[in-house]
Amino acid sequence: MSPQDGDRYLAAAIEALVGSFGTRAVRDAPLGARTTYRVGGRAAMLVEIDSFEDLRAMQRALVVAGGPVPVLILGQGSNLLVADGGFSGVVASLGRCFDWVEVRGETVRAGGATKLPVVARRSVAAGLCGLEWAVGVPGSVGGALRMNAGGHGSDTAAVLDCYRSLDLIDGVDAEHSAKRLGFGYRHSALSAGEVVLWAQFALARGDTGRAQTALAEVVGWRRTHQPGGSNAGSVFMNPPCDSAGRLVEEAGLRGFRMGSARVSEKHANFIQADEGGSGDDVRRLLEHVRTEVARRTGVVLTTEVQLLGFEDSPLTLVHAGA
Repeated sequence: MSPQDGDRYLAAAIEALVGSFGTRAVRDAPLGARTTYRVGGRAAMLVEIDSFEDLRAMQRALVVAGGPVPVLILGQGSNLLVADGGFSGVVASLGRCFDWVEVRGETVRAGGATKLPVVARRSVAAGLCGLEWAVGVPGSVGGALRMNAGGHGSDTAAVLDCYRSLDLIDGVDAEHSAKRLGFGYRHSALSAGEVVLWAQFALARGDTGRAQTALAEVVGWRRTHQPGGSNAGSVFMNPPCDSAGRLVEEAGLRGFRMGSARVSEKHANFIQADEGGSGDDVRRLLEHVRTEVARRTGVVLTTEVQLLGFEDSPLTLVHAGA
């Protein structure tokens, strides 16, 4: 596909989305500010999705485009770094209709936009155990399925029972077993353009007091060992039987700064962005750290944070109706 074709498809999608959503389809919308890094540029278009019917309308607009269009389904933005030049594509931001929690016996079902800490606390309040670790993960339910979010000895794969999604590519709306996602370490097979409507977690009855204590311990551990401020959590995945933070520290990079970005003094696998800083600075520092760790230790680290809008960023090209 030529750049000219890509621009034409995107322009057609934007016009169709404005026609369907009116003022809820915003051109040149701030995107970096919607992430936990709080840096980076704008999206060509951002659409507020407030209902299932809105998702269907979005899919129809993508069909009208006549060709593939870059699309991002935005959750909490807690694992995303946006380039200063922004994102030449469409961002779908899921609203309140996808933010809910239901407890059914020993299962908890939550909307795709629900924050994981909320799901963790609601499950413990209902006397259920298994999601305590999620109180320390600032992402959404949909993001947890996409990245197999986890921590403190467990992850999404260990508790997910089933989920429902709508695929913006082929329009299929269906419920699926967790096995379909083929979970790996910080990875799943959730397809491009697949929007998580809800997820159901299979938990177990337990001692509410102990579960509340476990929640508090997770929160306390994170406050003690991880920095606050503008960051996206762990930047690199842990290599087998090792720690990315330990390798970064061994390379002498704790506290290292490039422009408005620095490696955290508190945890070397975190990169902090200054207030009003640059997404490009964060990316440059990330690559410097990866290069230096490889040079000094021989280990090539894999990025956990998702990169958007950079020249070498992988694009999610959604061609609905293809």
